[in-house]
Amino acid sequence: MTKRYILTICTCIVMLALFLCAFRILYPATDRSTMKVGFIFDNDESTPYTYNFSLGMDALEKEYGERVEILTHSNVLDDQMEGPLRDLAEEGCNIIFFNGYSPLVMELAPEYPDIQFCQTSYMDMNGVTTPANYHTFKGEAYQGRYVSGIAAGMKIGQLIDDGLITVDQAKVGFVAAFPTSEVISGYTAFLLGVRAIVPETTMEVCYTHTWSSYALEKSAAKQLIADGCVILSQHTDTIGPAIACEEASETMDTIFFVGNNQSMSEIAPGTSLVTSRICWEPYILGAVKAVMSNQEIEKNVSGKVHGSDISAGFEKGWVEMVDLNMQVAAPGTKQAMDGVIDQFKKGSTDFVFRGNYVGVDPDDPADTINLTTGYKENANTSYPLFHYVLQDVITVVEPEE
Repeated sequence: MTKRYILTICTCIVMLALFLCAFRILYPATDRSTMKVGFIFDNDESTPYTYNFSLGMDALEKEYGERVEILTHSNVLDDQMEGPLRDLAEEGCNIIFFNGYSPLVMELAPEYPDIQFCQTSYMDMNGVTTPANYHTFKGEAYQGRYVSGIAAGMKIGQLIDDGLITVDQAKVGFVAAFPTSEVISGYTAFLLGVRAIVPETTMEVCYTHTWSSYALEKSAAKQLIADGCVILSQHTDTIGPAIACEEASETMDTIFFVGNNQSMSEIAPGTSLVTSRICWEPYILGAVKAVMSNQEIEKNVSGKVHGSDISAGFEKGWVEMVDLNMQVAAPGTKQAMDGVIDQFKKGSTDFVFRGNYVGVDPDDPADTINLTTGYKENANTSYPLFHYVLQDVITVVEPEE
């Protein structure tokens, strides 16, 4: 009797185990209770670009608390990406985010098929075959650049109306890292926003040929100010240009600054107008939620999907304007900005790169574009592709020795 009882219990245990195994196969877990998330930063949070990207990490901690364990590597140059990537993979990260431009990420992703690799886009991804676990993303920065140009244009209009400058002195400056399409697209959108308010405005661009050098960026800004630029902006990664404007304002009352990625209102309270920033939070939160639920990232992040690449602008909260300085901005600036932002939110974007302009590819003068019929940015990829310097209205200068 006892043997039969034991046999019955053993049989039930075996059947229960088989049932549980079958259930797990047929109905796999759909939600991880916890997960590890990795971040690899090209700089540290003292620089505006990396600080802005780290806000996505902060949002993740706030949203999930102890459900996510975040591991980071900072100050990682593009050609040094492999070591930190492998470290995070071996630490058991389920998803890793990168704000650098290294091709190593896409090359190494196939070695870790169970990990999702999400990188800010650094090239035209349209038609590019990528590993199944590799993804790119970027906010449509030209929208914010154009709106910041509206704010700058309103200020230039005020300076003209107040008799502080003449129309032929309407000139903006731009401290730029490299002549890539991403940089050119941004500063062109900025100028076209300014010219939507003051059509006579011209631009002078000075390249530093590095992403992050306080000394070079500040020097380039001082050069642009000396050349007569009344409002400066930048696509570089330090506060140098903002500091140059604030220092110049001690002896002149016609110099102002438009920020990128990080508000400069505390750094340059007397000259900062407004800042535009890409918001990385929507993608980072959406991608982690997708992985946590064993879902495809591109089916769970709200944006314009281009294969394994996603972009979006104001309409999805991927771009925003930060800290409009009402003590410095011209009257009516907020209303003018809001009107354009509303157009973007409604899906109207064709008006930005449009007008009586001819652009020339700086690497191939034979390659030109006529903007009479317009150009649509980010049509098929999150990486900006407009790479033409507008004739007669944009001048590129070399930094002084």
